[in-house]
Formats: sequence, C-alpha cells, structure tokens
Amino acid sequence: MAIEIEDKFDVPVDFEIPGLAGVRGCEEVAGPRSHQLVAIYFDTPDLRLAARGITLRRRRGGDDAGWHLKLPKAKGVRQEITHPLTRSAKIVPPELARLVQAYTRGVPLAPIAELDTRRSVTLLLDAEGDTLLEVADDRVKGTVFGDQPRVDRWREVEAELVGGDADLLRRVGKRLRKAGATTAGSASKLSRLLDGAGAPAAPAAPARTGSAGEVVLDYLARQVTALLAQDPRVRQAEDDAVHQMRVACRRSRSALKAFKAIFADTGPLQDELQWLGNELGEVRDLEVIRARFARLFRGLPDELVIGPVQARLGSDLEAREQVAYQQVGETLGSPRYFALLDALDALVAAPPFTKLAGKPATKPLVTVAEKQWARVTAAYDTAQAMDDEAERETAMHDVRKAAKRARYTAEALGMSELAGLAESVQETLGRYQDGVVAQETLAQEAQTARDAGEDTFTYGVLTGLERAAAEQAHTRFPRVWAETRAAVAALLETA
Repeated sequence: MAIEIEDKFDVPVDFEIPGLAGVRGCEEVAGPRSHQLVAIYFDTPDLRLAARGITLRRRRGGDDAGWHLKLPKAKGVRQEITHPLTRSAKIVPPELARLVQAYTRGVPLAPIAELDTRRSVTLLLDAEGDTLLEVADDRVKGTVFGDQPRVDRWREVEAELVGGDADLLRRVGKRLRKAGATTAGSASKLSRLLDGAGAPAAPAAPARTGSAGEVVLDYLARQVTALLAQDPRVRQAEDDAVHQMRVACRRSRSALKAFKAIFADTGPLQDELQWLGNELGEVRDLEVIRARFARLFRGLPDELVIGPVQARLGSDLEAREQVAYQQVGETLGSPRYFALLDALDALVAAPPFTKLAGKPATKPLVTVAEKQWARVTAAYDTAQAMDDEAERETAMHDVRKAAKRARYTAEALGMSELAGLAESVQETLGRYQDGVVAQETLAQEAQTARDAGEDTFTYGVLTGLERAAAEQAHTRFPRVWAETRAAVAALLETA
C-alpha cells in the first residue's frame, strides 16, 4: 500500500517540459526515459467505481507493472494498493475485488476502458542520487469499450513526490505552469476519458438554502462518505478503522433519531445501522481492551509480572480479535450490508423530507438540541432516584448513551461547545464503564489461568489498578455533572 502525493496538469500537444535543473532542493536531473504503458480499467457496467473517484486497473510496462487500486483522495492524499500481475487479464484478483465491495455490492467487475500511454519520465535527484520527484510527460490514447467503442487522444503531465517534500512539488508545479501547463480538469486519465460518465447523482435539494433539511442532510452525507471510506481500511484491519466506521454508523443513526421530524420513516434504516454497529462492536471492544492492558504492562515493574499473563492478555486476546475480524469480513460481504449501503445512498439522493425540513435551520434545530440534552438530564434523574446500587449503576449507562446522542446531535448542528460539554459527561462515564469491563475480562482470564495451574498474582495487581481507575472516574463524575449541567443551561439560554 502506498500514498500518492502528486499534481496533474493539462498541456497542449506541442508543450515542452521546461528545464528542471536548478530547482531548489534538487541536486541533479536524470532522464528523460521512455516507457510504453498499457492499462486496462475495471468497473461495473454502470461505473460505480468511477462515480466514487476510484480506479482499478491492470497495467503492463514501466517500473510498476501490476494491478493498482486507487482510492479517493483525502486531504489531497490518495491511497494506492498494488498487487502483482496475474495470468488472467480479465479477472480482478479477489484481494482487490474484496476491497471495493462496498461500491460494487455484488455486481461483477469487467473491463471498461484501456489507456495506452507513451510516458517520458524525468527524475529529480538529491546529492546521493536518490529520487525526490518524478515528472511524467504522457501522450495518451484512450479507448472506451462497449457496443460503440470510442477513442480519444491527449497529452498531460504529472509531478509526483517520491522522496522529496511538498515545497519541492510546489516549486516544480510553479515552473510547469510558467511554461504553459494548467491544473488538470480531471482527477485521473480515466475520468477524463469517461468524460463524466458514472458521476454520482446530486442529492435532492431541500426546500431552500439554509433550511433545516439542508443542514442535516449535509451532515448525513458526510457520515455516509466516512463510512464508505473506512470500509476498505476495515477489510485490511488498519489501525482505528473499525472505530471510525462504527462512529460513522452511530452518528448517522443518532442523527436520524434526533431529527425524525426532518426525515420521515427512517426507523428500518436506524435498525440496520444499529445492526452494523453491533457487528463491528466485538472487534472494537477487543482492540480497546488489548491496547488498555498493553499500556498497563508498560507501567508495571518486571517483578510484578509473574507467569504467562502477557501472553494471555496479549496474544490470546489478539487471536479472538482475528476471529472477530473474520466475522466482520463476512458481514461486509453480505447482501444485508449492501442493502444498507443502498438505503443510505437513496436517503442522500432523495431524502424523505417532512414539511419541517424546509423551515429556516436555526429555530427547529436548536429545539432538537435542547430536547436531546433534556434526555440526558432525565436519564440522570431517573438513575439517581433508584435505591438499588446495582440498578442505579446500570441506569447510568443510559445516561452515557443519551450524552453521546446529545453530542452527535450538537456536532451535526455545528454547536461545538455543546458537543464538548456532552462529551465530557460521556467520557467520564465511559472511563468508569471501561474499568468495569476490564475487571470482568481480567476475572475471566484469571480463571482460565488458574485452571491451567498458572500463577494469578499479576491478574490481581491489574484488577486493583482497574478498580482504582474506575473508582476515580466514579468519584469525579458528580462534580463533572454539576459543572456541565450549569454550563449547558447557560449555553442554551443564549442560543
């Protein structure tokens, strides 16, 4: 897997690459050297990958022959996943096909276009001869397959960082522009060749700009994009990907619940988002608890670590995590998951707005924020009225969930101060809950160790640390609650 940082330029047929010697930060220029590159692009018949800015190709020629999957840019950076050339030129390797399932959703991939490129490459080198930046001058012949094949020809230039920095890329780009190059009008050769085919449909506009519907729809669209962006990362078990995908699920579901007066009949969709969040939950919980124990071990003196406790709380939990990842992989390849993604796309493309969606955003949406915070205070009052301590502690978990929904609602509305206050309640209660869960896990693992005849002293040490952390959060919460409640009251009074 690689990260591409590059600038693309459109140039006329008679364009001349300017001299690059003397560009600050570069010691030597090598080339040009020519390659013939032939790339076959794959997509669904209705161009679902192109619609999302994704390219999947099989390329022959040059220094990087093979399969390439390019995922959409995020903050100017594009992720590229490579795979060696396979014998078949018509069948996408399963490893890559799996990474775009969130977009293909069961529809087969097939060749849709070919790009035959005569590439002339100039390298900018440092004093040791290592490549800092590559300038590729491409003369392209593009063919769109189908019942009526279409051929197009053009020329373009790419400047791509290899070992240099962004300042070098900027300086080279400035020199190319001065010679007559202009910023590329298309993100990729394929998008230029397809000329807008496969472009996603624009979301239906709410009643008017600045309306409640527009604000909430924009937020939901961003969450759907975030969920899709995390899908290939989850499939590759990348760090924090499950967490981010689960957060996108929760934010989407929370918005649909909180703004049910804006969107009609989204109950079934909320249920499916809850299902997906639950499916991701076991992996996330195991990731969190394993990382938590790893931090505890780093702070323990060696003499307090007795027996194979690190193996049980490390590799054993990791093995369980891998099994959970396999289950997540099955979930992400299921018709139920694809149906959920279709439903989310449909919601964004044609939102089921109510009449309230057309009203100016300020008043109805602030009212929603107030109602969500009122749910937090009601949950807290209910919990505190319980005499039984165990029941009260269970009810406090409902306070945490209500605070999380209030936080997500405030985030959707751009009310960052209110979101921060709700988060302080959520996190303090979360630290307590995490400590309780950790103690339960330690008790289970200690029993397994005891049954195997192992020393369980270290489990007791860790349990003591977790109990202390939980009690600290429990003791601190009344002060956090009092301060937060007062701050929220003052904030909503001026809203």
